[in-house]
Amino acid sequence: MPWKEETVMSLRQEFVTLFGAEGANRSQVCRRFGISRKTGYKIYNRYLEEGSSGLQDRSRRPHHSPGRTPVPVEEAVLRVRDAHPCWGGRKIRARLLALAHTRVPSASTITAILQRNGRVNPEEAQKHKPFQRFEMEEPNQLWQMDYKGHFPLAHGRCHPLTVLDDCSRFLLGLQACGDETSETVQARLTTIFRRYGLPERILVDNGSPWGSDEDHPHTRLTSWLIRLGISVIHSRPYHPQTIGKDERLHRTLKAEVLAQRQLRDLQHCQKHFDRWRHIYNFERPHEALRMAVPASRYRASSRDFPENLPPIEYAPGDMIRKVQANGVISCRNREFKIGRAFIGYPVALRHTLTDDVFDVFFCHEKVAQIDLNEHNC
Repeated sequence: MPWKEETVMSLRQEFVTLFGAEGANRSQVCRRFGISRKTGYKIYNRYLEEGSSGLQDRSRRPHHSPGRTPVPVEEAVLRVRDAHPCWGGRKIRARLLALAHTRVPSASTITAILQRNGRVNPEEAQKHKPFQRFEMEEPNQLWQMDYKGHFPLAHGRCHPLTVLDDCSRFLLGLQACGDETSETVQARLTTIFRRYGLPERILVDNGSPWGSDEDHPHTRLTSWLIRLGISVIHSRPYHPQTIGKDERLHRTLKAEVLAQRQLRDLQHCQKHFDRWRHIYNFERPHEALRMAVPASRYRASSRDFPENLPPIEYAPGDMIRKVQANGVISCRNREFKIGRAFIGYPVALRHTLTDDVFDVFFCHEKVAQIDLNEHNC
């Protein structure tokens, strides 16, 4: 099978989750993972019969032995805590239930166990405060995308790119990038789109590479996304809470990965990112999901990524103008600034309810408005 060796188990877990999701297009899922339908059904049926152990290569030993003596409750709690030093009582309890432990204490009892064994810093409990949330009703209605602040490696710097589904909190992408250019983001998004399909909308902030400020919200990257049929939404300037789920993810990433180890280079960083992304999606209980894991709420998009961009077409009644090299269009012998992100592309001018005022559309998205009574740009 064409699985990558370092992520074989996490890829198989993602595959069976997406393959078995309600309403899933199973042929499409197999194609996106680069395997045949026959192989896909073989992996899925083995998973149904044997659970997670069925995803292992046959030559590997199973995780659990039927004859093994049960581990005492307190040791089980401490084992989960030692594996995930940032998890509290509720997350540990949910994880033990997911692991089918027959005796699972309450969250408060687990917290007491952690305190007795010196696993809790009393100051940490004062740092977390509840905050209001909004969320989409269905997966892929909205993805949040952002760069976490870059940090030094032994060799170079890492710029973590994160892509999160708003509804399920499923972490679609966690990429160790060497820069924050449009080309880098487009390449990483292309890989994500091929695996999970296209979202309806993507929420980003007002920084590079998706927009420099409120007056210049579009770049060549966002124009590419619009051509794919994705609406691009920018957060309110100076209000990072608009993309709060991604910001919260970044704090968790820092606490559970970056603060726990020294990373050498981008390859070493990506290895740890891949391992933690699997934990985040399939093992780590999420309080906003009532202690379910994100993978239990996510299903892949039905919208395939087109390897070739479709032609740009507009309605018969639209006035079509081509954006010139300086980012402007001409209309009635006057020039109007549209944006350098659309240089070389056609845009459509559509009448509004006000005379001589036109909305300017690029594909499906309104990107500007011009008033023929204003002065030339």
